Amino acid sequence: MLHAVAGTRVDAAQFARDTTVHQLKAQLALRFESSAGRTQMHCDVQEPPWKVVRAFRQTNGSVLVHLHNLSGGVLAGDSLGLRIDVAAGAAAQVTTIGATRLYRHREGAEISEQRTLISVGEDGLLEYLPDALIPFAGSRHEQSTTVTLGDRATFFWWEVLAPGRQAMGEAFAYDRLRVENSLRSQTRPLLLENFCLEPRLRPLQSTSRMGGYLHAANLYAIGIGRPAADLRVLESKLNEIANEVSRPGSIIWGASALAADGVVVRGLSATPRDLPATLIRFWSTARRFLTGEEAVPPRKLK
Repeated sequence: MLHAVAGTRVDAAQFARDTTVHQLKAQLALRFESSAGRTQMHCDVQEPPWKVVRAFRQTNGSVLVHLHNLSGGVLAGDSLGLRIDVAAGAAAQVTTIGATRLYRHREGAEISEQRTLISVGEDGLLEYLPDALIPFAGSRHEQSTTVTLGDRATFFWWEVLAPGRQAMGEAFAYDRLRVENSLRSQTRPLLLENFCLEPRLRPLQSTSRMGGYLHAANLYAIGIGRPAADLRVLESKLNEIANEVSRPGSIIWGASALAADGVVVRGLSATPRDLPATLIRFWSTARRFLTGEEAVPPRKLK
């Protein structure tokens, strides 16, 4: 479990100890602090292939940061660590400059991995909005994301899983993808997920898995301390959108309130075409409801 005080400087050795029992080969640690009502970014650890250039100030007072992977993707044997600490009262949006590509496993190499640790302090806000994860044929990858949220913290996170390079006939041709997600408040777990996809052993086209759909998307909208009645209202608003945009056989969506503090939206789609715009619509609705502010979609670098 992550034990971090938002705003505390992190050194590389401590980061490696906190993240995993494995020795990470590349680490990035970002810290966001609020001073005089303005959020400032501090980069405490930055090792190749990770790269962060600067933070862009947004119209809503948040700062936007792009994560770069200079190698162009995740290679066999890569071990990446990402840590994001948002201090009390700070607000940040973190995105990537493109999809995360998982390359073919190389004989004799270790499975690639990424460990992400996120903490958001009291009254802080983080929007973690990465582009799609694309496992190429023969790839073997594990990733975990652990999120700890303080009192009245707000957190938005979306994730998209693509089937692989369809144009090259590689849909669901990866060997293994394991994903672990943990979202917690200071007092309880909010969401725990742990699944392993091995398409060659257990075909994803099975009705009990993805059926005829190829892409999967999730949105997590968390507001620590929000009453259960509020969450049911938000769930209803998001399901109204889900019912409007769903077309069985092409794309389906649904929203569900968690036992406490948040709502999850999940979707399956036969194509990637409508996923980005629909995710933004869900996120914008949830952000307006939980914060009273309009969402500012991530600005991508040209």
